[in-house]
Amino acid sequence: MKYNRILLKLSGEALMGDRQYGIDPKRLAEYAAEIKQIHDKGVQIAIVIGGGNIFRGVAGASNGMDRVQGDYMGMLATVINGMALQGALEDAGMQTRLQTALKIEAIAEPYIKRRAVRHLEKNRIVIFGAGTGNPYFTTDTAAVLRGIEVDCDVILKGTRVDGVYDSDPEKNADAVKYDHITFDDVLSKGLNIMDTTAFTLSQENKLPIIVFDMNKQGNLLKVCEGATVGTTVNI
Repeated sequence: MKYNRILLKLSGEALMGDRQYGIDPKRLAEYAAEIKQIHDKGVQIAIVIGGGNIFRGVAGASNGMDRVQGDYMGMLATVINGMALQGALEDAGMQTRLQTALKIEAIAEPYIKRRAVRHLEKNRIVIFGAGTGNPYFTTDTAAVLRGIEVDCDVILKGTRVDGVYDSDPEKNADAVKYDHITFDDVLSKGLNIMDTTAFTLSQENKLPIIVFDMNKQGNLLKVCEGATVGTTVNI
């Protein structure tokens, strides 16, 4: 396998499957099966999930809600998603730990870097919930931050498109896909991969990002094996 330790970033919306909101158990089971493939190969796996299928702080703020309050609600949504994924992974026979940036001792461990690394070394899948624990920071930023802290080799951003394009492929049939692109080119072309804070943090720490289609069976394994699947962003 090309990568020993990875940070998998999933969007909350991905967990909806064909639903309009919430969590689709079928999609959870599909993701658990994909993750099990690389887990059985010995890849150490950390995961960050968004909460957009349940609540978005930005959306709440746009409707008059206090932004800080909304962001904390969004953090709790990521914990719900983390618990759901944890259950699906354990049903598939994997050991997991859920760590949260907010203290919720009844359901999760508090995030402690050394403990997280030890879990990874024991081949437990570590799910990081509640973002960074701070408002105004996205789960993209949390994913990059945790990836750096626990010394991951790469950020794997699982999406519903198969990479980075020069325009939205869902709106433009002539959009051109990049197999490889540099951080500087992403910025100069104004491509939207992650929010600026997350992207800059990844660039400064030379942590590559691979954007790929998580919904295509076998793609996660191919990425970890080093196949050209999706788009690689690096120096």
